[in-house]
Amino acid sequence: MVNNKILLREDQLPRRWYNVAADIKEHLSPPIDPGTGNPMDPGKLKVLFAEALIEQEISTERWISIPEEILDQYAVWRPTMLIRARQLEQYLGTPARIYYKQEGVSPPGSHKTNTAIPQAFYNKKEGIKRLTTETGAGQWGSALSYACQKFGIELLVYMVRCSYEQKPFRKILMRMWGANVLPSPSDMTECGRSIRAQYPDTPGSLGIAISEAVEDALKRDDTHYTLGSVLNHVMLHQTVIGLEIKEQLKSINEKPDVLIACTGGGSNLAGTIFPFVPEKLSGAKIRFVAVEPSSCPSLTRGRYVYDFGDMAKLTPLLKMYTLGHDYVPPAIHAGGLRYHGQSPLLSALTKMGLVEAVGVKQLGVFDAAKIFIMTEGVVPAPETAHAIRVTIDEALEAKKTGEPKVIVFTFSGHGHFDMAAYEAYMDGKLTDYDYPQEAIERSMRNLPKVG
Repeated sequence: MVNNKILLREDQLPRRWYNVAADIKEHLSPPIDPGTGNPMDPGKLKVLFAEALIEQEISTERWISIPEEILDQYAVWRPTMLIRARQLEQYLGTPARIYYKQEGVSPPGSHKTNTAIPQAFYNKKEGIKRLTTETGAGQWGSALSYACQKFGIELLVYMVRCSYEQKPFRKILMRMWGANVLPSPSDMTECGRSIRAQYPDTPGSLGIAISEAVEDALKRDDTHYTLGSVLNHVMLHQTVIGLEIKEQLKSINEKPDVLIACTGGGSNLAGTIFPFVPEKLSGAKIRFVAVEPSSCPSLTRGRYVYDFGDMAKLTPLLKMYTLGHDYVPPAIHAGGLRYHGQSPLLSALTKMGLVEAVGVKQLGVFDAAKIFIMTEGVVPAPETAHAIRVTIDEALEAKKTGEPKVIVFTFSGHGHFDMAAYEAYMDGKLTDYDYPQEAIERSMRNLPKVG
């Protein structure tokens, strides 16, 4: 019997995070204080973030040690398996070898737990009693709820309204771990009330939910804000994914030709590819492919400029690929990918030409998910299915050329709470969305003026 699972021992769990900023720092632009127009004073962020996280945010050290308390929590589900998708290969008739990193085995069911645990830990260590956050599809909200329960911290989650309605079981899971969950925009904040008055039927967006969570946190001394993607320290924590992939491939004498992951704010993709960046900078022929929805095309149709991370303009200005902070995407089922901007680190790599970006449509994504379910028997989240779509496309291209390339994608989360989306797909109720260019241009006109 062929062994499809490439395992690491628990003592092979990475003990340091890799910081890509060390190797591309000359390509990075500092966050800007919107009040002064000057680089942001990190000290001003102490009202929102734990000091240890701020230090990680601005660090250019290549390696940052993982505290033992975090390693103890990681060991509940890490290291995760790298799995050879042999039945998918056979179905496609491809000479490509396909592997996927199974991040859906964490207790909340996604890769988001890799950063939720550190963020809860550092805030607890600083004496913070309460956290606020936003969530799109619910993976981040679930992960942080789990982490806060582990460290005894109160949590309030602002969940994007369309996902709040589409994904009730994610909401229940968060509540089971003790979190309070509100649909965003809500009546709890000035930002939420203003947007509801102006757009009463809005499906919400991550930009709106971030504004609410930040506003809430700023009102209380015992509260900090946490973000599940985009920021440098979040990208850092996720590198356990790629570090494990490197060791697993090395153990079977494989080298990746293509690394693929879906991207909304960028944490899943960053975790997958960042540990391989030094090799690519040294000339290795590895392709990094970012997959995003065509309805939220920040990398493929956005601009690389300074922008706010939220609709209410409460955050510092970040240099990133963006569609504009007041962009509200359609209510697609991949709620975790409905964000207007991308990680500054990932954006810099894209600008450098190291990352390829691909936009895919919703129906094609669910077609790919169905193939994966039929062959590998595992149900992916709609976000994860974006990576599967492009993995299948790459494998079919290899079939045409006869190239036996090695394709690796990250299975960022399971779809056990996404049955309503799959039911809509099977009943023919899903449609494709192509966001109008004029709507993107309208949003772009509101970009902040910098420099």
